[in-house]
Amino acid sequence: MPELPEVEALAGFLAGRLAGRTVERVFPAAVSVLKTYDPPLSAFEGHVVAGVHRHGKFLDLAAHDGPHLVFHLARAGWLRWSDSLPAVPPRPGKGPLALRLRLAEGDGFDLTEAGTQKRLAVYCVRDPADVPGIASLGPDPLAPGFTLAAFTGLLRGERRQVKGVLRDQGVVAGIGNAYSDEILHAARMSPFKLAASLTDEEAADLYEALRTTLLEAVERSRGRAAADLKDEKRSGMRVHGRTGQPCPVCGDTVREVSFADSSLQYCPTCQTGGKPLADRRLSRLLK
Repeated sequence: MPELPEVEALAGFLAGRLAGRTVERVFPAAVSVLKTYDPPLSAFEGHVVAGVHRHGKFLDLAAHDGPHLVFHLARAGWLRWSDSLPAVPPRPGKGPLALRLRLAEGDGFDLTEAGTQKRLAVYCVRDPADVPGIASLGPDPLAPGFTLAAFTGLLRGERRQVKGVLRDQGVVAGIGNAYSDEILHAARMSPFKLAASLTDEEAADLYEALRTTLLEAVERSRGRAAADLKDEKRSGMRVHGRTGQPCPVCGDTVREVSFADSSLQYCPTCQTGGKPLADRRLSRLLK
């Protein structure tokens, strides 16, 4: 799933190719992709793109004096740029194509989604806040106002495990499964520690790990083409997606805990005092 660093890079990538240019057509190719009907998707056509913005994991294409085209790539979605797109509408079908945006000069992008669980979402709205997922977002961790004091306030009273808190878009916007694993590894913290139990020192360490991990990932991704961002994300991971491999910090074997539709990775030596975490489905978690 694209998370904050990749979506930030995609926003920059698209801004350099769309800003000041006219949208000729927007073709939906999957019935499930469009989540709004007023204004219609065709209302975005003929407008000049004013800018591209990120809201958490949402991308927002803003038109001059017109609507916003907002999309969320979900778990298996991606954006593919093309210097030459067909002028005829794509045929709706069972393939990966979800939506096509064609500029007046013939170039543009496709939104694609792999797999059978179609969750990629597109909205044509008058204001980004009209998108429920954007309206409910917590603060952006890269915003100037996201201070240690603000972060500590978000954790206060949270009886959930810190892994789940970091992934909650209503608490902090833009962090998903992968970067929450990376942040907790950098903070040397168990993913199942209760957020409300953190000491001031632990909260400060987690805040520093969060900011550093995301800023470094954004910097690595900055200026890269959309086609290169997935590989860049994978190459920068220390524990996420590296089950069975040695931890780059201590050399211990990276372990995994599996859930119904996801998994997390961690280093026992760095994060849990050398103790492997039990599978949540079978027993209580080790603290």
